[in-house]
Amino acid sequence: MCPRRAERPPRGNLFLACDGGSSSFKAALFEIGDPVPHAPQAARWEGAIAWKRVPGPAGLTSRGHAQQDANSHVSLDRTIDAPGRLLASMEAGELVSARGIAVHRIVHAGDFERSPARLTDSVRRAIESAEALAPEHNALALAGVDAVARLWPGTEQFIVSDSAYHADMPLAASTYAVPSAWNRVWGIRRLGFHGISHGYSAARSAQLLGKPMRALKIVTCHLGNGCSLAATAAGASIDTTMGWTPMEGLAMGQRSGSLDPGIMLYLLERGRYDAAELRRVLNEESGLKGISGLSGDMREIIETAEAGHPGATLAFDVFVHRVRSGIGAMAASLGGIDALVFTGGIGENAHPVRRAVCSGLEFLGIALDDELDARAQPDCDVSARSASARTLIVRARETWEIARQCALVMERANA
Repeated sequence: MCPRRAERPPRGNLFLACDGGSSSFKAALFEIGDPVPHAPQAARWEGAIAWKRVPGPAGLTSRGHAQQDANSHVSLDRTIDAPGRLLASMEAGELVSARGIAVHRIVHAGDFERSPARLTDSVRRAIESAEALAPEHNALALAGVDAVARLWPGTEQFIVSDSAYHADMPLAASTYAVPSAWNRVWGIRRLGFHGISHGYSAARSAQLLGKPMRALKIVTCHLGNGCSLAATAAGASIDTTMGWTPMEGLAMGQRSGSLDPGIMLYLLERGRYDAAELRRVLNEESGLKGISGLSGDMREIIETAEAGHPGATLAFDVFVHRVRSGIGAMAASLGGIDALVFTGGIGENAHPVRRAVCSGLEFLGIALDDELDARAQPDCDVSARSASARTLIVRARETWEIARQCALVMERANA
């Protein structure tokens, strides 16, 4: 864990942001001073480890303060090994131990949905108890917690809830049409996820448009291996597509998204699946992968669809249909739309997806400049001149937002 080259002393507080997803684990080290800046800052170090299947190979990339990329492949036996493998490759590791605070994105944070919160034993137990509700995420996040504790003993650790941005949604949007006791006893309601990404991309789009976020009606589309939409009005989330778990909503890479509950009852009652196997299939064998029979990777879906593969073509069409109809629902909740924002791996990089989604949304004032969009780089406006609503691509900077939220909490505490 020694540095590979001399490091300048930090001028502000150091925050190691850790973000475990369904197909990757990312981390970045930020130096944040007072006052906490609004604009995204460059990381002193950042890295990611990504996989398609486990056990199997995973790609590890990292970039230190010299801005030189290092790429390698490692073998992963379990996804929970990923955080340790990535963080052990980190430059300037001793700075974390000496001055740093580690902050972790928690998808299902139990009762701590309005975080950031200091990681205590009770917070950890709440995260562990919610693991069945976010099986692809919570265990990985806790593996990151354990890796930090092992590599840099004594480092202070915090969590940031991925649902916090949606915590004040109207009851009409967050309440399921089930017995109210389900909410009172078990807390079952629409929590929403990808809140860190939705909140950041909505704020960033307002910056790019030069308008106050409070004055805009924004639909954000976080499209990656996991996918969700959110509606932001007056600077707050008022609706979203994910629910009590990250399984609800859009079709995703390997997750089914919304499904008629009667289908699951049918399969369970007839003994075709038990609960554990059904959970596995809906989380790991559905979505783009299930429809195409090939892959949950949109890049492969687009390539094989263009080559004429019927399963890939159908998977692409279902994905686009779900996103487009979801945008319509979010716009209805908002009573209109000023900005449509694409973010996440697919949202930022897949021009064919953006083009297909926006086609047919002219009634909302959305029109894409196809030539501009095909060569666009985040952060930018790709709207046609005729559009009354703006369409933007915003780079997902979840690690920055994780660190920034924790820095804001500490700034207020020290004020």
